Amino acid sequence: MNSSKLHIRRWVATVVVLAALVGGAVLSIGLRNWTTGQSVLGAPKLAVTVAHDTNPVLLGSLANGFGSVLKPALPAVVNIHSSKVVKQKGGENSPFGNDPFFRQFFGDQFGQQQQPHPEREQSLGSGVIVTSDGTIVTNNHVIDGATDIKVYMKDNREFQAKLIGTDPKSDVAILKINATDLPTLPLGDSSKMQVGDIVLAIGEPFGLQSTATMGIVSATGRGGLGIENYENFIQTDASINPGNSGGALIDLHGSLIGINTAILSGSGGNQGVGFAIPINDVRNVMDQIVQHGKVIRGYLGVHIQDVSPELAQQFGLHQGGGVLIGDVSSDAPAAKAGIKKGDVVLAVNGQMVDAANQLQIQISQMPPGTAVKLKIWRDGKAQDLTVDLGELLETAEKAGPDQTSTGGLEGVEVQELTSDLSQQLNLPSGTHGVVITSVDPSSAAAAAGLDRGMVIQEVNHKPVNNLQQYKQALAGAANQPVLLLVNEGGVTRYTVVEPR
Repeated sequence: MNSSKLHIRRWVATVVVLAALVGGAVLSIGLRNWTTGQSVLGAPKLAVTVAHDTNPVLLGSLANGFGSVLKPALPAVVNIHSSKVVKQKGGENSPFGNDPFFRQFFGDQFGQQQQPHPEREQSLGSGVIVTSDGTIVTNNHVIDGATDIKVYMKDNREFQAKLIGTDPKSDVAILKINATDLPTLPLGDSSKMQVGDIVLAIGEPFGLQSTATMGIVSATGRGGLGIENYENFIQTDASINPGNSGGALIDLHGSLIGINTAILSGSGGNQGVGFAIPINDVRNVMDQIVQHGKVIRGYLGVHIQDVSPELAQQFGLHQGGGVLIGDVSSDAPAAKAGIKKGDVVLAVNGQMVDAANQLQIQISQMPPGTAVKLKIWRDGKAQDLTVDLGELLETAEKAGPDQTSTGGLEGVEVQELTSDLSQQLNLPSGTHGVVITSVDPSSAAAAAGLDRGMVIQEVNHKPVNNLQQYKQALAGAANQPVLLLVNEGGVTRYTVVEPR
């Protein structure tokens, strides 16, 4: 009797958990209205299928799992084989190559380094068909440098793919195969995804065709990982492994909400931390590649950083969020609109911003010439500015070396900035400040990111033109956090050095 009761309790508990899991998801879908009949970033320029809420996921349809969601989705995810010719380095010189005894018997060629020879390098990845006439989305790193790209379908058909275009900065590539009436995945709306939403990842991990895994959205808007230039990832614990790159992340409607692109792993395999590019971002890149052959991005002309609690205190910013302007490029749209270093951007076109990567993505997705309304924080109050965006062009960043002298901040040594030093450090003419010549690795300054070769231009909002001003500015800062404006290679940013 006790055993029977225990068995029933377990069964009921299982039903309740499943009902909560699946039913909760269905309820959230109904309440949140996941209708995506219109393009998020304007009408799509390709004949892609956009997901509609006309076929809602019902509890009954998921009674035996997610087969009803995956069955129509699996054929639209393909395997991509790419290859390229690379020159391999020659073999190492023999340790006996200079020994006269061996050279006497084997000749002067013995032990010499072999000449480089070309070899074909192959890689595996995944892709997603988004139009019935053969447009495929994948990752740039899956086909980067490839001279031959083949696409393998779930029904074992093979196609030669043509590269339409790539965007390495977002790691998106668009391919085309010559076919019709292909299965496709409808494009969802990634902006609707919330932490906890159930997602399914489909791809070709380790070349294993049509592999599906399940998880949840672990985080959204994830950036600062150093994986790509533009990072706005959906993080998921759905298993993603090598070969999944370029595959699909779908919701419970079977709609494509992300392109799987990276994993965070110490072993190279899945550890429950995977990243997908949101489909709204992919759609924007895809439309531009098809229309222009490249991605054209809006340009503000600022160097930005997140607002830490220490920085917020120094700038008198009592509300959370915001993005700090560390530097403004001369003659850039931001400079022409009156934006200054030390301004904090609070909102873009009325939408609050709280991370540097969020502001970067928003501006980059707007076409040049767009008038953008910014709410900024300056001198303890908010004000509005309008900026007409320019077009982002490729830029290069440089940094430089050091010298020696005497100090101010504990563990930091500085010296006057001479014209010769300024040239060595690739600084614009007229740059003022003192040069950091050494930093104690165990100091608070090192922990704050200070390094030799950086130029300190402000201390606690006070300009620094020479050693005397630097020491005067620090004189009243004993045992207090110090706000510094530092210049590295011509780019300025703010940092706070906390006393220890």
